[in-house]
Amino acid sequence: MTTAVLVFISLMWFPVALLFLGKGEPKGTGAATGFVGVLVVIGAVLQAAVFKDPFVSGLLFCHGILYCTVSYALLTGIEDMRSVGNVSFTVAIVSIIYMVHFLVGGPVLEGGKQLVTKSNYLAFACAGYAVLTLEVWLNAYGKFPASALAWSLIVWVVFGLWIPAFWLMAAGTLPF
Repeated sequence: MTTAVLVFISLMWFPVALLFLGKGEPKGTGAATGFVGVLVVIGAVLQAAVFKDPFVSGLLFCHGILYCTVSYALLTGIEDMRSVGNVSFTVAIVSIIYMVHFLVGGPVLEGGKQLVTKSNYLAFACAGYAVLTLEVWLNAYGKFPASALAWSLIVWVVFGLWIPAFWLMAAGTLPF
């Protein structure tokens, strides 16, 4: 489930990046962003309820809510983006927490079960998500250029979304 979610998140990141580069318009991009946000939240519910994975679903929920917030801002044309930035800052903190968990893994429970296994690649991806969401926060406060954020989004579409998703779907493992 998560692999499919990663693929369709790119349908938000890439168009938003192009919008920041002057290609596209806010309302169409906002609509696509909203659709992706709603699907990410639905995916988070399924990840928790059906796949019994509350850990990954927590990260998906946070990002889905951020995408819905960005969608609202683009669709309504709000000029003060600080509220979006504040949501993004919160998601950055959550992404850093996930990065640490993926770096060290969760505690080993009775019977040797570990709910969160160590994953260098997922730690790397969460570090990228943290950087991106910090850039969104800084951009919302006028402290980071939209063009630099756009190029970061494009790079992380490849390294943070497509590589882990397609590698998992094709090989059953992460690259490292």
